[in-house]
Amino acid sequence: MTPWWIALQFLTRLPVTLAGLPTAEQSGRSLLFYPLVGLLIGLLLLAAQHLLADANVLLQAALLLALWVGISGGLHLDGLADSADAWVGGFGDKERTLSIMKDPSSGPIAVVVLVLLLLLKFAALVALLEHDNGLLVLLVPWLARALLPLLFLTTSYVRAGGLGQALAEHLPRQQLPWILAAHGLGMLLLGWPAVLALLVAGVVFLWLRSVMLKRLGGTTGDTAGALLELAECAVLVALAL
Repeated sequence: MTPWWIALQFLTRLPVTLAGLPTAEQSGRSLLFYPLVGLLIGLLLLAAQHLLADANVLLQAALLLALWVGISGGLHLDGLADSADAWVGGFGDKERTLSIMKDPSSGPIAVVVLVLLLLLKFAALVALLEHDNGLLVLLVPWLARALLPLLFLTTSYVRAGGLGQALAEHLPRQQLPWILAAHGLGMLLLGWPAVLALLVAGVVFLWLRSVMLKRLGGTTGDTAGALLELAECAVLVALAL
């Protein structure tokens, strides 16, 4: 079960301690468990929503969003911020884009993108809660974290020595499509909203993947994080409309 704990430690800030340094093979196999980690995050959000049921809807949405960000430690938001700065400041050049993404500081473009994304997520949460559709929140982190292994499965990793290199080189290519298909079928148990969520996520995935290929020829850890955050936002907004 080491790959499960690796996935849980990497994708969340839940108190997980590994017995030792994982091997590259174990890190690659951890991709199998990314959707399951997303499902766990969704269940934690539903539990929090139940505990906050008597609170004002605006306060519920704000607390749920804060918990959502806290569980992931802002990992993917950081990737989105770096990608936003790099895409604007890179002027279409691959090497300049990759260089900017390595800079830990965030520029004004990154701040604007993060504020707009969190604002959209908050408004969508309010809309879902007002219409008693809070159960659909379960879908969002579950589906978004299934997109990460799909991205690594279908897209070259372009940063040598980057955090995702071991994932890309050692991912279980034969098992992964079956795992992703099983999770997709599980999501469909939530009915037509799940169909909408899958369609929206698919469109976002294909669009952002094409953007990555055009600029970088593949993906990095930062662009993978950006994909997750933008997919979450798009699916949440679509479900709330």
